[in-house]
Amino acid sequence: MNDYANTFLFGIYPYIAIAVFLVGSLARFETEQYTWKSDSSQFLSKAQLRLASNLFHLGILGILAGHFVGLLTPMPVWHALGVTPAAKQMLAIVAGGIFGLMCLAGLAMLIVRRFAVPRVRATTRTMDWVVLWLLLAQLLLGLASIPVSAGHLDGGEMVKLMTWAQHIVTFQGDAAGYVAGVAPVFKLHLVLGLTIFLVFPFSRLVHIWSGFGAAAFLVRAYQIARSR
Repeated sequence: MNDYANTFLFGIYPYIAIAVFLVGSLARFETEQYTWKSDSSQFLSKAQLRLASNLFHLGILGILAGHFVGLLTPMPVWHALGVTPAAKQMLAIVAGGIFGLMCLAGLAMLIVRRFAVPRVRATTRTMDWVVLWLLLAQLLLGLASIPVSAGHLDGGEMVKLMTWAQHIVTFQGDAAGYVAGVAPVFKLHLVLGLTIFLVFPFSRLVHIWSGFGAAAFLVRAYQIARSR
């Protein structure tokens, strides 16, 4: 990959994707609140939905939490906790593999269900299919990166990816250079992940924001109901 493409994909494209993700989500919430939902198909067909949905959601929540903590926690914090790069690499391989396989199994069942159940297939929009295939490709790339990671058990490749992510979120202009030499599977994984952020506001994925918003109910004041 030449320097210009590397700089664009890993130094500029992340900010484009994140800007569209944030501004697009806000714009959709303000202008199209009636479309701000997951469009559950449970009432159309309950076949395999509970198992598939649980596997998918538990898997993807584990993956997101692992990526967020793993990529954005500075190495000095890990050192203070007594976690070496090698140990963190092994943890990422094991936990990522488990949650990745759970999510893949659930997603595969959901895709098959959308094909097999006529009523569900009839209500599936083009963007729904786009998101499903993007998620499937991203999961397969993530799982394909595990053997590559196993060949770098010293944690060196992981540290490069962490440094890239932390330089992106802290607006440091040299971020792209840290992933210039990583394996192609990691680069594809990063680009596809950013693309999911890019399409997020235009899909049913926006309902994820509502999940975070629901956490506010844990700390809000009690409602007082008085009898007349």
